[in-house]
Amino acid sequence: MEDLSLPQDLRITGIKINYLFVCERKLWLFDRGIGMEHTSEKVLLGKILEESSYLSEEKRKIMIDELICIDILSEDEIREVKYSNRMEDANRMQVLYYLYYLKKLGVKKRGILNYPKQRKREIVELTQEYEKKIEEALLKIEEIIKMEKPPPVVKKSYCKKCAYYEFCFIGE
Repeated sequence: MEDLSLPQDLRITGIKINYLFVCERKLWLFDRGIGMEHTSEKVLLGKILEESSYLSEEKRKIMIDELICIDILSEDEIREVKYSNRMEDANRMQVLYYLYYLKKLGVKKRGILNYPKQRKREIVELTQEYEKKIEEALLKIEEIIKMEKPPPVVKKSYCKKCAYYEFCFIGE
């Protein structure tokens, strides 16, 4: 696999990986400490669903290196619980990043994305192709967070439901 020269000091959270695939502007704002999620009903509903699902699981909310927070950890898998599969690609990339990060620590697991509300689950495996995509994403995140100004607004179908909607569109 080709070396993409990842910076050793690049500390990327799972949320930043997710936001990269949702909205680059949201990623930039979040990196600057501009958090709007505390005002979002969807975020609150997601937290409630996550806390009330899979209650029998033993290891929940495992924080590793203050970068990744695994919802559920078992002997051979990690699970991420999401409210909706609407951002399925971003959710998948977040789990793949967790698997990638764990692999760098010498831990091999498989990932599962759980959508309890939809009664759906997806098995996520880290392949060489996905590893390359994660490494490219890490470089893209570094590029975005180094920008002096936020990326321009890109109107997407889900913008009106985003916690950052007013920040991006009101007073435009």
